[in-house]
Amino acid sequence: MATLTTTAPKVTIPGLLRHRAVSKLLLLAAVAAVLVPLADARWASGSWPHALTVDLSKPLASASNWIIDNRDSHPLFLYFFGYISNAIVLSVHAVYLALLAAGWPGVTVAAALLAWRAAGVRLALGTAAAFLACGLLGMWVPTMQTLALMVVAVLVSVLLGALLGLAAGLSDRTFRALRPVLDTMQVLPAFAYLLPVVLVFGIGVPAAVLATVVYAAPPMARLTALGLRGADQEVLEAVESLGTTARQRLFTARLPLARKELLLGLNQTIMMALSMAVIASVIGAGGLGDRVYQALASVDVGAALAAGIPIVLLAVVLDRVTGAAGAGAERSGGRAGWAYAAVATVAVALAARLAGRLDWPDAGTVKIAEPVNRVVDWMTAHLYSGVPFVGGTADWAAHFTTWILDPLRTGLQWLPWWAVLLVVAALAWLIGTWRTALTAVLAMAATGVLGVWKPSLDTLSQVLAAVAVTLVLGVATGIAAARSNRFERLLRPVLDVFQTMPQFVYLIPVVALFGVGRAPAVAAAIVYALPAVVRITAQGLRQVDPAALESARSLGATSTQQLRQVQLPLARPALLLAVNQGVVLVLAVVIIGGLVGGGALGYDVVFGLAQGDLATGLVAGGAIVCLGLMLDRVTQPTERRAKKGA
Repeated sequence: MATLTTTAPKVTIPGLLRHRAVSKLLLLAAVAAVLVPLADARWASGSWPHALTVDLSKPLASASNWIIDNRDSHPLFLYFFGYISNAIVLSVHAVYLALLAAGWPGVTVAAALLAWRAAGVRLALGTAAAFLACGLLGMWVPTMQTLALMVVAVLVSVLLGALLGLAAGLSDRTFRALRPVLDTMQVLPAFAYLLPVVLVFGIGVPAAVLATVVYAAPPMARLTALGLRGADQEVLEAVESLGTTARQRLFTARLPLARKELLLGLNQTIMMALSMAVIASVIGAGGLGDRVYQALASVDVGAALAAGIPIVLLAVVLDRVTGAAGAGAERSGGRAGWAYAAVATVAVALAARLAGRLDWPDAGTVKIAEPVNRVVDWMTAHLYSGVPFVGGTADWAAHFTTWILDPLRTGLQWLPWWAVLLVVAALAWLIGTWRTALTAVLAMAATGVLGVWKPSLDTLSQVLAAVAVTLVLGVATGIAAARSNRFERLLRPVLDVFQTMPQFVYLIPVVALFGVGRAPAVAAAIVYALPAVVRITAQGLRQVDPAALESARSLGATSTQQLRQVQLPLARPALLLAVNQGVVLVLAVVIIGGLVGGGALGYDVVFGLAQGDLATGLVAGGAIVCLGLMLDRVTQPTERRAKKGA
């Protein structure tokens, strides 16, 4: 039988020099040959030069002290920020009181009916079971606190995102202006959003809501603009030919045509708002996130899990309901169906109030913290260390730290600073343009200018280690899912659950298995980023042109040859996207790993928030932003390059 073979083209020196990648590297080498000796002569030490460092601690401390001293007297705070803060507090409090007034029966019925209207009976029963489970775990009041904050944050995020998306969708100039802003905001880790709002609003609910809004609004803006700009031009021309005004075209054609993108934006905004609302417990958001944070601080895995399960259930329910609303048409009944649902909710809430059953009964709770902690103690005694042949989880963490994290960190910090910048420039230029390379180099150099060069390289070492493991596991699993429908069906619910879990929740199992340190932070980042890499890889391989595969099969190519010579090359844009998303997601959780001993920039942010040292926290947050921007540019091909690779 014939096999698929390829004839390697004859490589010549002139042909090699004409290759775009080689010419870029040669030009970069020529520039380095001039600049590196000058840099080495001026700054002989391999570490970041002190002369190129800007000390921001004093001006930031001065600004922080000025804000704190004038927060209760300056007109800017009294008549602007103060009104915003009061409005947020009153709104969250009003929603919270409404949820308490409805009681657990009213809230459960309302959620179930909403799910029924969106997706049918099956999801309605699952939603009711999820809310009942929150009460069963003794977390009804914290769940309502988180839900109240979520409602206000999502409403503001959707309104703000829709307005920005509307402006970007209708104006090319606004779209070009907003695009880099949204791109930058997309790569910022969630922790970076906490610092500025704490500086202005202090610790509490207003800061938590505003941090959530800033984090969750960009997806709504981006998808709204995408939906409006992608509307069918023939339909728009037909509506315009009828003599309609621009406003009429917007409401009768553009917005209805963009319905799917708008609902997808709502879904993404809700999920990101929930994730951020949980993380914002660090700055006083309260609710379920605060229970998880306090439990992690005392290494009480049982209490953390008791609060973490409702977070996961809430995330899954919100994802399914909004996803179903975007995927399908509304259930039969129209407005009458919504009216019946509202009447049923009010009736149940009134009945519960008359019966005095608004609060979840203490007798109806199940305490899982103690048995979970007993299991953790057993795992610590039997699996944490001393397991024959394979070693315990603590041994794995120690080996990973000793053999991978420590050498990687030492190697990065040993490299001269100009060598690191050259590597960043080469990688970014190979995958993008000279503008991409310049942005990446300036972002990486900014971490040195801020005076946190070594902590940034420490964080970078954790990110690189986590990304390497994530890509090996994720690409292999994605290939298996793309080649087996049965495996893909079995894997789908697992990926769904893992993708809807907020970042904070991933810290619970790694603390139980690995204790605290850099290795647990890396493990949590791997688990968080893995589902996205698997999904993107599998989708990219499945979307390869069937004609190309059929042609390869007709030539007698084996399954492995089809994968290596056809599917993987044609799926290159999707694989590059998987790498990019893996890097961004890993960075987000590695930073949060500062809560469990991850150290480096994450520790500086946590320390700054915990001790009120906003200068340290803001400098570390700025370095995180720069590091995220650099990693995004190094792993994100430009549109022109991606098309050429496809």
